[in-house]
Amino acid sequence: MIKKSLAHLFSFVFHPLFISAYVMAFVIFVHPYAFAGFDHKTKVMRLLSVILCNTFLPLFAVFLLWRLHLIKSPMLRNEKERIGPYLIAMIFYWWTWLVFKRLPDTPPLAVHFLLGAFLAVCGAWIANIYFKISMHSIAMGGALMFACLFTFHDEYGSGLYIAIALLCAGLVCTSRLLLSAHSSFEIWSGLFVGMLAQYLGWQF
Repeated sequence: MIKKSLAHLFSFVFHPLFISAYVMAFVIFVHPYAFAGFDHKTKVMRLLSVILCNTFLPLFAVFLLWRLHLIKSPMLRNEKERIGPYLIAMIFYWWTWLVFKRLPDTPPLAVHFLLGAFLAVCGAWIANIYFKISMHSIAMGGALMFACLFTFHDEYGSGLYIAIALLCAGLVCTSRLLLSAHSSFEIWSGLFVGMLAQYLGWQF
């Protein structure tokens, strides 16, 4: 009982739509020089724009689809129900990346990550044609690859970030298995897609 309660907690705290906001909060407020030239108000607005487009609007869209009876459950329990939400998320994630890319003085670190997040949603949509891939593991795979790339390409990088990302990914993926939400294949596939998408995002 306690294990399942913790599994539900980890699944909620590390919901896929929250991960990009967590990572961008780190880049904007924790990284010592990525957004060093920006005042506090601008930093807050940049983070709020990510939360709006990558978290709130996709969640609101799922809520509307549910209330309009276009999907049976906001939990998106099968592949068919995920088609529309994935397409909607793709549009919002693409828009977030494009806006940050075109804003002046945006650090490449943020642009690369947001591109990787968009590619991860695209990968999830393609995989969803064949099986119910884990959205949680895709998001955590992206966060883990970001931590690895950040550690080896940024002078502020540290192995501590990889350790934290590994711990979080392990907790989330284990939680999804304990809740019988996905099979091992769906979990590992999600990690692979998330990591690959983030890696590709760093190449452009």
